[in-house]
Amino acid sequence: MKKMKRIILLCGVIFLTNQSFGQGVPSVKIFTNFNYDLSEASDVQDLLGTRDDFKGFEIKRAYLGYSYNFDDRFSAKITFDIGSNSSGSAYTAYLKIASLNWKATDNISLNIGQIGTKNFNFMEKSWGLRYIEKSAMDKYKWASAADAGISIDYDLLEGLSIDAQLINGEGYKNMQDELGLLRYGVGVTYKMNNFSVRIFRDILNDDLDRKQNTTSAAVAYSSGNLNLGLERNRMDNSDYYHVQNKEITSFYGSYKLNNKYSVFGRMDNVSSDNDWNIDKDGTYAIGGIERKMTEGIKLAINIQSWKGLTNLDSDETLFMNLECKF
Repeated sequence: MKKMKRIILLCGVIFLTNQSFGQGVPSVKIFTNFNYDLSEASDVQDLLGTRDDFKGFEIKRAYLGYSYNFDDRFSAKITFDIGSNSSGSAYTAYLKIASLNWKATDNISLNIGQIGTKNFNFMEKSWGLRYIEKSAMDKYKWASAADAGISIDYDLLEGLSIDAQLINGEGYKNMQDELGLLRYGVGVTYKMNNFSVRIFRDILNDDLDRKQNTTSAAVAYSSGNLNLGLERNRMDNSDYYHVQNKEITSFYGSYKLNNKYSVFGRMDNVSSDNDWNIDKDGTYAIGGIERKMTEGIKLAINIQSWKGLTNLDSDETLFMNLECKF
């Protein structure tokens, strides 16, 4: 009950702020779903009567945000992320974004504070269905969507931009570690006609100066009603062990049938060198149809599956996802 009161208080703060400052823009985004387990029970479960066809409604995420423009050069943004945490609480409010943006020149802008990270922002936009599932690097916890630090974007040429970030590396749900080690990365994005290409390199050191390196390459294609995306991510020296390397390849796409309906699909392949992480290796797939109910509301019916390399059977779940934003 106390947590719900805090959430209501956050909504009130955003509303009152908007009433006081006309140049600000509040925003709300809600992700909810109903899911039903379609996986076949094992013979043992059928015999013992322990089969569990799990079903339930969930509110996976709620984002409360507010952005404000001071002038043409300076702007600020704040976003609260309300969802579950590792301690088992159903709804906890985290400060996800609290950043100041400075457009230093027409080609250069800087973000400082609790900022949105650069690791998979390009891929998440290409995937375009965050309310159904996170993009690959986010889903498998290779990086965080936000962190405390500073980033810079530089439009080098028409269609060509570079960016860099220096962040704590702990994500927005944790404080900086006692060693004060930082995570840094550099990226390049090139856009030409209907194609966009992105390369990003991310490095994290430990106190023994060992490095965990993550390299991402992604391409996105958009033309008319068709959107396609392909990304490949490789992490070398996972957890700072030089023999622990792993990869994610993710392919996704959507096709707009008309003004209301779209079909979409995605497949992730998760692997590790020499199967050192075989318990977490496998193939994840999504397929479904989306309907735009009205402006700001989308509904999707889809089936999601996971087939692990060590599993004889795949896990399949039917989802009805709903996104509401205003």
